[in-house]
Amino acid sequence: MDYRLFLFDLDDTLLDFRASERLSFARTLSSLGVEAAVDPLYATYQQCNRALWEALEQGRVDKDFLKVERFGRLFAAHAIDADPARAGQVYLDWLPQTVVLVDGARAACEALAAIGEIGIITNGIEQVQRRRIAVSGLADLISFVATSEACGHAKPDVRFFAYATAMARAFQPQRTIIIGDRLEADILGANRFGIHSCWFNPDAVALTGEALPTWQVEKLSDLPAVLGVS
Repeated sequence: MDYRLFLFDLDDTLLDFRASERLSFARTLSSLGVEAAVDPLYATYQQCNRALWEALEQGRVDKDFLKVERFGRLFAAHAIDADPARAGQVYLDWLPQTVVLVDGARAACEALAAIGEIGIITNGIEQVQRRRIAVSGLADLISFVATSEACGHAKPDVRFFAYATAMARAFQPQRTIIIGDRLEADILGANRFGIHSCWFNPDAVALTGEALPTWQVEKLSDLPAVLGVS
C-alpha cells in the first residue's frame, strides 16, 4: 500500500447526511406551512428520494427532475396542497446550513492530506455540495470536488471516475483509493475503474452483491491505519 490520492464520497462518509437531511426536511415543511406530523412524511420522502437517486444512477432521470419529483410524489402520497418546485428549492436552501460531520472525519482527512491529495467524488448537486463543504470545516484539506452534475455522468459510471481523476495533481491507479459508504456506487465504481476501494460500513452490514471492496472500516478513526498511514 502506498496510496497518495484519496477519493472520498461525501454524504454518509464524511458528512452525516441523514442528520442534515432530516433537519432540512423539517425546516422545509415549516417554511411551506405544512403542519402534518414530520415523521410519516419523512419516511415517504426517503422512499421517493431513494428510488429517484437509483434511477439517476442508472441514467433514467436527471437532477432537475429529481429535485422536484421527490416532493411531487411525497405531496401526492399524503394529499398535501403544496408546490413541489418551491419545496425543492427551499430544501436545497436549507441543506447547506445543516452540516454535521461524521465522527472522525476531520482527523482522518488530516492524516491522509499530510501524505497525499484528497478529492471529493459525489453524485450530489454541485452548488449544494460545494456550500456544504465550505461550512464543514474540511475545505482546507480538500484539493478538488468532482460532482456528477458537472461531469454529466454519475457513479458508478467509469466516465465519472475518469473525470474525477483528471482533476488530481497526479493520478496513478495503483496509488489511488476510493472511500465511500455505498457498495453500488462507490465500491462498484472503483471495481469497474480498476482502482482500490475502502467501504465505510459503520453499521457492520453484511457484504452482498457484486461489489468487492479492498478494505472495510466501521469507524473513520481506523482509516489511516488500515490504509497504512501512521
